[in-house]
Amino acid sequence: MGYAHYTITRNGEQIEAGYGVGTVCESDTCEEQIDRGLAHLCGATPGGDEYGCGGYFCGQHLYMAPEVPGAEGLCEPCAARREAKLQTAGGKEQSEL
Repeated sequence: MGYAHYTITRNGEQIEAGYGVGTVCESDTCEEQIDRGLAHLCGATPGGDEYGCGGYFCGQHLYMAPEVPGAEGLCEPCAARREAKLQTAGGKEQSEL
């Protein structure tokens, strides 16, 4: 399987994804043209995972998340949720608790 074009299930619906699939940043106020490749993905897994929503965002709306294995970044709501979760857990990952 190549990563230029494939189908994923996100929020119960099938969408086209891959670096060959053009789209617009999913931030409410942004209209920047991007693709649905892994470089624009929130989280580590297309379709969403325990880290991110699986949305696709431009560089201005995707924040670095070096502590998330396999992820390029997280969108603002997912980054805030992760930060709050880490603060509640005393800075420890769930797997360390």
